[in-house]
Amino acid sequence: MSTGAILLASALKILFIVLVVVGAFAPLLVWVDRRQSAMIQDRVGPHRAGFTLPKDVVKGFDALRLPLLGGSLFAGLLIAVSFAGLFVMGFAGFEDLGGATAKDLYRFALAMLVFGLLLRAGYAVHSNIVEAGGKITLFGVLHPAADAMKMIWKEDFVPARADKLLHALAPVITLIPALVSFAVIPFADVLYLDYWDQVLPVAAEGAAEAVALVGDAVPMQVASLNVGILFIFAVAGTGVIGAAIGGYASDNKFSLMGGMRAASQMVSYEVALGLTIVPCFMMYDSLRLEDMALWQAQNAWGIFLPPLTLAFLLYFTAATAETKRVPFDLPEGESELVGGYLTEYSGLKFGIFFTGEYVEMVAFSALAAVLFFGGWDVPWLYANGFDLPGTWAFTVPLTDWVVSDKIAVTHWVVIALQVGSTLFKIIAFLFLQMMIRWSLPRFRYDQIMSLCWKGLLPIALVNILLTGILILLFD
Repeated sequence: MSTGAILLASALKILFIVLVVVGAFAPLLVWVDRRQSAMIQDRVGPHRAGFTLPKDVVKGFDALRLPLLGGSLFAGLLIAVSFAGLFVMGFAGFEDLGGATAKDLYRFALAMLVFGLLLRAGYAVHSNIVEAGGKITLFGVLHPAADAMKMIWKEDFVPARADKLLHALAPVITLIPALVSFAVIPFADVLYLDYWDQVLPVAAEGAAEAVALVGDAVPMQVASLNVGILFIFAVAGTGVIGAAIGGYASDNKFSLMGGMRAASQMVSYEVALGLTIVPCFMMYDSLRLEDMALWQAQNAWGIFLPPLTLAFLLYFTAATAETKRVPFDLPEGESELVGGYLTEYSGLKFGIFFTGEYVEMVAFSALAAVLFFGGWDVPWLYANGFDLPGTWAFTVPLTDWVVSDKIAVTHWVVIALQVGSTLFKIIAFLFLQMMIRWSLPRFRYDQIMSLCWKGLLPIALVNILLTGILILLFD
């Protein structure tokens, strides 16, 4: 690829990460956090945040109920037909459907899909407004938007004797490493630009890897490094500096104690976190995250290998403590330290600290998906399509379509399914962390440190030993 094409591809991948992580996941996590806290603490939740429309406007919306209902039913049919058409073209390939004519049909189906989604969205918004008595809440998503606007325009208070430079740098130092760690996360297998609308040939029947193909190949990650996993720990490890500096620079004893707690807790659990994933290096025989995902696609997901099953449990516990989420939120424990290292922060700086915490959650969830759950791997999906269990085939009644255990899939559909698989696994881990957030009480600080040094660390060392013995015995 030319230098310009490489830069463009890298820019698009960075834009994708920023939009997904900061633009989608962070607001979604804010919404879920607010909703769960409202349910458990019996207070107003995000579904109440909104503004009321004038009565005449509400009557006008109500008059559109039947037209929008009909449009919504039509949109459902349109979406189903469009999806079916897109996937048929994706599975069959453009050449089998007539080349340029099929591409025009593909563009038309895509336009109809977007139109149908807009119709459905219009009816959903209408129902939300009318049922709420004219109050626009949009299912609670306005609450994260209101939070963001409030933090942007709120006064930026800085204590008189604080170190203003360090006070301003601390939130940035916390957020940037968490974002940079996504540079080596693979969201899908390699994209071959010259074959994007074709079915890729494979080396052998059922093989997971594609034949060496000529042409431009785009790795579906920003940077492919030989030491990918070490890069994540090296970069993410600097996040502790932000919390420590924030506590030190605030000229507040509660903040200083919170910063000291954050530094000791995060450094301790980083040691345990690194040791918990050493068995992954040993089993996959690589430090590249894309190689780890490919190994699992060709063999088995790491979670199903006994040493890595234990490693996952240790990793998930240590990662939850590393993000300082309940029940490990002692650095900002309001019952003891007012707000910990966040006490003297307000406005956008406070928002950046919180965004960094949510981005860390997404980063550790993405890493868990790659290390233990196959990353982008979809069961029975290979480079050229699906290879389902068994050997079977049948003809669809009243047609000449033959459905068998082997389904050829166009390359772009394979990549889309792999990206969707990665995002789905990340969302599953985020949901699990949110459930833990509102299910367990806060630990004492000595209990947190004992869990790390007397619990996770010895077990992780024993797991490394057992993994080495199993590898020597069973190769």
